[in-house]
Amino acid sequence: MADTEHARNGGGDSTFTVLVAAFANLGIAVAKAVAGVISGSSAMLSEAAHSVADTVTEVLLLTSLKRSVRPADEDHPLGHGPERYLWALLAAVATFVGGAVFSLYDGIHTLTHGEDLGDPLVSYIVLAVAFVLEGYSLRTGLRQVRDEAAHHRVSFGRYLRRTPDTAVKAVVMEDSAALAGLLLAAGGLLGGQLTGSGVWDGVASLCIGALLLYVAWVLGRSNVEFLVGRPLPRTVRDRIRAELVAVEHIEAVLELTTLVQGPSEALVAAKVDFRDVSTAAQIEWACEQAEQRLREEFPNVRRVYLDPTPGFAQRRSEGLNPWP
Repeated sequence: MADTEHARNGGGDSTFTVLVAAFANLGIAVAKAVAGVISGSSAMLSEAAHSVADTVTEVLLLTSLKRSVRPADEDHPLGHGPERYLWALLAAVATFVGGAVFSLYDGIHTLTHGEDLGDPLVSYIVLAVAFVLEGYSLRTGLRQVRDEAAHHRVSFGRYLRRTPDTAVKAVVMEDSAALAGLLLAAGGLLGGQLTGSGVWDGVASLCIGALLLYVAWVLGRSNVEFLVGRPLPRTVRDRIRAELVAVEHIEAVLELTTLVQGPSEALVAAKVDFRDVSTAAQIEWACEQAEQRLREEFPNVRRVYLDPTPGFAQRRSEGLNPWP
């Protein structure tokens, strides 16, 4: 029961985390754009594009959170959980197109055509304010990841790499990249101010673009894994096998398939060898008991499908392929 409540609260935490990031990025994007125009800094304009891309990303993530929790219906019997990963993948594409491409283009343009550096004071002020806001947004995401990692009893780094909640993963990675980008932009401004050359600003813009490329790649790959179909962790699969075998009348689990359908939703399907002397009624009740045990032990398992299948010895005796 506690696990179920935690899963529900996790969904609410993800929405709050994304909302905090969205409002922070929207205000920062406007401020950076104004500062970039006033100072003539390509790195500041790249950072503005970065924040715009992040804002679009948060809107897509909010869409994914809203649409993925819709209940199953006749046209979608397995629910809408995977839709979260589709919208999150589009968010990664937005980071690539809206942030990385513009930053790389602006950096190359600055290096090849130069730029007129204006007063950087406004840019420094905007960067400082943006750093505080991005830091608060990152703190919110890190707190959620830390709490959920402790709940699942895994390390912080492992949970962040493997979590099926790609929305909070996107917030943490994008806010981390945003803080690094702010430092790069400040370095570009300072280098240009000390040397009078726009090369520093152009290099900073290229570094910001490369950073966004990496974030877009990692997030895109994570969401593609879940769209294609990723199983539950091996340790969880082993526990599921043990729970099934512990049920009376079940001899062995011949084949086990698990599928993550969302941050708090998974499917389990198994070919199960029942005792040959079990009656049809006993097999039916064994299936009910197995499903109940799995739901109690693993609240995220929403669907359980068991297929009674002859064991290896019985299949050989009857001249059938021993592998079901």
